[in-house]
Amino acid sequence: MSSTMPSTMQTNAQPKLELISFKLCPFVQRAVVVLKHKNVDFDITYIDLNEPPEWFKAISPLGQVPVLKVMTSAGTEVLFESAVIQEYVDEITPPSLHPADALIKAKNRAWISFGGEILGAMHGMISAKEEAACNDKRAAVQQRLARLEAAHSGGDYFNGADFNLIDAAYAPMLMRLDFIKQLTGEDLLADTPKLAHWSSVLLALPSVQNSVVEGLVNLYAMMLKKLDGHFACKLKPRD
Repeated sequence: MSSTMPSTMQTNAQPKLELISFKLCPFVQRAVVVLKHKNVDFDITYIDLNEPPEWFKAISPLGQVPVLKVMTSAGTEVLFESAVIQEYVDEITPPSLHPADALIKAKNRAWISFGGEILGAMHGMISAKEEAACNDKRAAVQQRLARLEAAHSGGDYFNGADFNLIDAAYAPMLMRLDFIKQLTGEDLLADTPKLAHWSSVLLALPSVQNSVVEGLVNLYAMMLKKLDGHFACKLKPRD
């Protein structure tokens, strides 16, 4: 499946971009939020990671998404790893979404990496089969969220009043925490008010709302059922 996103910023000097995606992948969504926020033209092609096509295996060194194909008059290059793709898109479409201060920028990069650890811990939580193991992994997620809460500015965005690359990186995680709340009633942000406010601000942004396929919450619910972990028992009836 492929779709082209309209743009007002694309110029002849900018390369043609094609993002290879899996509909449920939060790491792909990180890149899409940046592309959407900056109104960059790009194509997006969805694949089934359970049965990836041969052409994808040939271009993805890790066999994972996202992969960004960058097509210029000189040929096609391939980028992988979500943080790298975010940085590249940001660099070719000024002004930058990174803070100007070098130290703050470096700290943001470190916390973006930390966000990947939270996503990994969340997967462990929702896939744990036994209640005790699920509770242990839930506590690990909340411990990480508490660390993130302490680092957050307390403003609308991570650093304060301005939307930065780190906000795009965390939007997918916060969206999935919101899905968990909708689907199970489990509010993992109940003890982190700064993160709860941040989530409400980010999830209201058009660039975040339009960064996923329609009905993603239903796909997430189906994934929870398929994982058949303890969290699947918490799913509320849906219309």
